[in-house]
Parts: sequence; C-alpha cells; structure tokens
Amino acid sequence: MSQEPTYAISYGKMHVPVYRVYAQPLAGIQPIPESLFTSRSNTLWAFEVDVEVFGQNFLPAYTEGDNSAVVATDSMKNFVLREALDYTGSTLEDFLYVLGQHFLDTYEQMERLQLTARELPFSLVPVPQRGYASFTESGILFRRTHDDYAVAELSFERSERGPVVTFQRSGRVGLELLKVTGSSFTRFVQDEYTTLPERVDRPLFVYLDVHWKYAHHEDFVGRDLARYVAAEQVRDVVQVVFHEFVSESIQHLVHEIGLRLFQRYPQICELSFAAQNRTRDQISVSESDEKIRVYSDPFSAYGLIKLTLQREVRMTEEV
Repeated sequence: MSQEPTYAISYGKMHVPVYRVYAQPLAGIQPIPESLFTSRSNTLWAFEVDVEVFGQNFLPAYTEGDNSAVVATDSMKNFVLREALDYTGSTLEDFLYVLGQHFLDTYEQMERLQLTARELPFSLVPVPQRGYASFTESGILFRRTHDDYAVAELSFERSERGPVVTFQRSGRVGLELLKVTGSSFTRFVQDEYTTLPERVDRPLFVYLDVHWKYAHHEDFVGRDLARYVAAEQVRDVVQVVFHEFVSESIQHLVHEIGLRLFQRYPQICELSFAAQNRTRDQISVSESDEKIRVYSDPFSAYGLIKLTLQREVRMTEEV
C-alpha cells in the first residue's frame, strides 16, 4: 500500500564571503586574568556566512517545478552583503541576529531560518617606523593567518511578536596546541589488545573546538558588550589552563578548562568540547639528555574526546 511521502524542506546559500572594512570597533570587553584581549579595531572584519531557510511554502518548487515562492540563493548572497554594509555593530552574533530579523521581515514565505558565521582570520603586519629603528603594527596591511577562528550560529522562527531566536551557539574552533611536557596517560585498561605504553610525561598535541551557549539573549545582542564572551579570550583561557595544568588525560584537561571558563563567565550556561588526540610517536631519546627526544607522525587514526558541561541556568528571555 503506497502512501504519500512527507517532506522536510530546506535550501540556502553556503560560504558567502564578507570582507567589511572599517566596521565598528569591538570595545567594552571585560578583562580576565588569562588574556590581554579587550578590544579589536575591526578595520578589516572578514567572515563567511551560511544561510539555510525552511518552509513548506517551497514545496511546489520540488513537486511541480513552481518557483514562484523561491528566493534565489544568489539573492540571499546579495542580501547578506548589503546587510554587512549597513551593519553598525561589531560581533558575529549580533550581525547574525540583525540579519535573521531582516530576512524573516522581508520574506514571509520563510518559516524558519538558520544562520552560521565563521571568522576568516587576518592579523596586522608589523612594519618599521620612520627611521627603521623599531616596528609597529600597520594600520592598513593584514596577512591571512589560517589560524583558529570564531564561529556563531543562530536559528529563528516566527512568533506573534515577530522573529525569535530558538537556538544560539558561539565557538572558537581549529585550535592546535602542543605541550612538550606536563601531560600523562597512565592506569588505563590493560588487556590482550593493549600495545600503548603508559606515559608519565608525554608531549600532548590536541586539536580542539570549544562552543558555548548564553543563558540570556541580551548578553550577545546589542551594543553593550560588558557580558559578551569574546572568542579570543576563550582561546586564551584554553591556552593558559593547558600551560598550567598537569593532566592525566585529555578528558581531565578539557574538564579543567570547562571549570575555568564557567568561573570566568557566569553568563554561559553550556560548554562543549571536541578534542582530537594528535600526540606524536616517540622515535628516539638522546643518550646524554633524556629531555631531548625526536617524535614523528603517528598512525593516521586519532582519538576523539567530547565533553558537554551544563549549568541549571537556562536561556529564559527572548529578544
């Protein structure tokens, strides 16, 4: 007995590149002990945006070839770029919030919307001052760094009061950190399948993504950034804890990082970590000084460790 199928519909534009120059500077960030970061000029503010729209109003395009309700993905790209020109704020989260509001206000056939932004990191180039006696950062020349970067995600749906945020997540992803001493992995299960030796002190190399959610929308929307969590500061907390903490495993390490981030940011209600164990294999040790060692790339498979920490406080207000 055949039945009519049900449909879940979405489409959109991925990886829309935005290079905004002379955006509003990021200022008003509260300092923390682990970081020197409190502001960013946003002279060059580069990122890319994914737009995904949902709605049964688009079903005729699939079933009948009727595109009368379809917003072309090229139009979505142009919409993002126009909004980037007009935007007067300074954070990825706030930009996505403004963008999502305007999308749903403009196109009534869109029932729901998901937006994602990924920073394209650039850093200022040091250049000599007059007389070449010292160096300072250029105010106009940047280099692409291909480093770890900030991300933000927001989802929207319609309500009687207009578009509302139904999901929020921020993050710092792509960290690659190698600590040459001060990490161990011992007392794990030993059986017939075990070939890995216990390591009391090992050079620990991790790839790490960190994400967080706010308890209240107003902490990431708007121009008051006193409770905004800067991704640069989160990166610095990760690095400082890794430097200071003698861990028994990656699990041990990410838990300690999570506790420190909760301590620094009471406005965060959830943290999640995805860590890859990329530790190199030891090849040889110097006979004259055992600290001097050579390592090389290990077998291509790697360990994956995940952790999510939540607090009782939840997102209670909508903007």
